[in-house]
Amino acid sequence: MFKKLIILIILSLAFQNILLSCTIIAVGKKASADGSVIISHTDTGEDSRIFVVPGKTYKPGEKAPVYLGIQEADRPLNDDGEILGYIPQVEKTYKYFQSAYSHLNEHQLGIGESTTTQRKELACTQENDGQIMTIEQAQIFALQRYKKAKPAAKFIGDLMTKYGFLPSSGDGSEALVIADTEEIWVLEIFGVGSGWKPNSKKPGAIWAAQRLPEDKATMIPNWSIIKEIDAKDTENFMVSENYMQDAIDRGWYNPLSGKPFNWQETYAPTCAVEYATSRFWLFHQTFVPNLKEWPDRFMKENPYKGISPYYQQVEPLSIYPFAVEPEEKISVQDIIKFQRSTFEGTIYDMTAGPEWFVFDSLGVYKKSPLATPFPSKDLRTLLKMTYRRPVARHRGHYGMVLQLRDWLPNEIGGVYWVYLDNPYFSPYVPIYAGNLSVDDTYKTFNPDEYDEKSARWAIDFVDNLANLKFQKVIEDVRNVRNPFEAEIYVRQKSVEEKALSLYKKDPKKAQIFLTDYSNGLMQNVTKMYLELRNEIIVKYTNNTE
Repeated sequence: MFKKLIILIILSLAFQNILLSCTIIAVGKKASADGSVIISHTDTGEDSRIFVVPGKTYKPGEKAPVYLGIQEADRPLNDDGEILGYIPQVEKTYKYFQSAYSHLNEHQLGIGESTTTQRKELACTQENDGQIMTIEQAQIFALQRYKKAKPAAKFIGDLMTKYGFLPSSGDGSEALVIADTEEIWVLEIFGVGSGWKPNSKKPGAIWAAQRLPEDKATMIPNWSIIKEIDAKDTENFMVSENYMQDAIDRGWYNPLSGKPFNWQETYAPTCAVEYATSRFWLFHQTFVPNLKEWPDRFMKENPYKGISPYYQQVEPLSIYPFAVEPEEKISVQDIIKFQRSTFEGTIYDMTAGPEWFVFDSLGVYKKSPLATPFPSKDLRTLLKMTYRRPVARHRGHYGMVLQLRDWLPNEIGGVYWVYLDNPYFSPYVPIYAGNLSVDDTYKTFNPDEYDEKSARWAIDFVDNLANLKFQKVIEDVRNVRNPFEAEIYVRQKSVEEKALSLYKKDPKKAQIFLTDYSNGLMQNVTKMYLELRNEIIVKYTNNTE
């Protein structure tokens, strides 16, 4: 009994960490700046390694193992952990890029993930129940088998109902955005609680999917966003057979009440939770500031506003719609900027509190160079600070922005913009859907052993050294990182034009060219951050004043 209690505590702590961490943005092709479909994902899954899994062929009757342990970083590559069961294998699988949550395959099918909350009655555990299908395993199966978003979304939903949804992030539910070059589907999955068994003939999950209109964008900050559902509108909705009935059976919805069935309010009752409302607010304030009068969260000239009780009210999550039409088209760079946000200039800004302000030698009140948007728990305790969760996380581990384009061959059209560790520090590097490999430096990481050949460790080292004098160190980082990224953006068109020219003659040569280009950038990132590490240690050593 004691052992099971310890396991539950560990799972709960892990869930709380991931619950506050994953942000999805999805942008329809008519809402994006260049006409591409864009999705993104920030993650705190333990494993930040990214590697290519080639497509394979299988014999009739073969089975595909269902793993638990895909997110664990202390295993060798291609070791996905414990086998919980099997599903029928297909004759041929597609190449995809594997990571803690896998994002992209060779056909420009992309997936972003965000752990969400659910009623406690819907939670289950591996120890007591029969569910075996984690979201990260389902993502891999979909990327191996599908080219288009809608059938991939239905496939994942059906996997969950047949084999049972097993949360791998504590007791949370899951949301995915699943995209191809034409459309995006938002898929939300809830559990069915404890006691489910495969032979019960009952669905092992509750799920619903809604299509994102082409001219709209949306954001998921660890909370359900689907609201009213028209199950008869199969162009825009897909549902499990129990999507409403389970709520009726549990007494959460009465069809005789005259009220419409609201998915979000039924399975994830909306309440005042700042970790979600803060990101909802920032997304809508950034991309649709004039849609309505959003809550006032800007600091402006009042440095004490962040601690004033008059500004601490948390608005209902329900005020934020499923999707919005952005007032200006959204680019990849816009989403990268959002992923790097620490709520600068708002009441959520961890560097804006009065505890950071000190008098300088001239008696002028100014912000301490130690002020960081990522204060440790010990520092927050010392300074008596209330934690406010930024979009960027110092426990970010890795994330991406995925650009999907139908006017180019798949090998060139899909661009997987990846960061490691913390987007506030890390550069974004493009990996193309046609790439044949990922450089060793981006697939080398052991959380228990420092390795200079690991890009993740190099960036993480600089991230940690920033605590020596954060306000100055981050400028040193930007002075190196920003020109590096700017050159990538400037060169993107010419690189892709050359790749396209090669592709028309020999697609394999284009793939080799793009692979060498991306891997060279990854090698440069590692070298750049090792040099930054050395510079910061010398420049801000505590042996100088």
